[in-house]
Amino acid sequence: MIRAKGMTQFSRLVLVVCLATVVPSVSSQPGRYVNPMLVASAERVTGDRFRVATSTPNGVSVVAINQPRQDVLNAIDRGLAELFDVARRHGYRNHLNFSDYTVFIGRADRTKNSAGEYSPDIAVQAAQYAGSVYDQGGFIYAAGMVLAFNPSAFVIAEHDRDLSRISNVVRYEGEHIVLYYNDRSLYARTADHSRGGSHPILQ
Repeated sequence: MIRAKGMTQFSRLVLVVCLATVVPSVSSQPGRYVNPMLVASAERVTGDRFRVATSTPNGVSVVAINQPRQDVLNAIDRGLAELFDVARRHGYRNHLNFSDYTVFIGRADRTKNSAGEYSPDIAVQAAQYAGSVYDQGGFIYAAGMVLAFNPSAFVIAEHDRDLSRISNVVRYEGEHIVLYYNDRSLYARTADHSRGGSHPILQ
């Protein structure tokens, strides 16, 4: 299942993948557990080699190809905090802890969209988006991708500026996971954007 994700003209994708059995070596903070099968799965999807593990001030696990700056970690926290606030207004209670989430930060396959705007995105196979406006010739660009629900993880692209965009992408990716745990019917209707729909799902 692939879900399209992003903002403005980006595709918004959800990609749920099976966990691999390869166990890569990740340098992590003392006491910071990194699920090796989840890392292997993320590497298989993005083609990156994730070698750094850390956490945000609020406890989100972050696995990256390079050491994230503190302002990037703060932007991840802001995105999830906004999502959790909106989710609670909808009466949702499950999976609203920062520690429930792992965010991978991978290499951007492009840094500008077709309009020339700053847009770090990841290329993934077109699948059901083949032939749509998102299709770039067998692949599409996604601002982020859900990798797994348990443990809950998604990947975004590295940014060197416009950190509010990181917060937005994190909130939008997290929407799919929050809906999965709280409103399976709405999740099913919005997990795949190939037939329309966009973020934010929860207002």
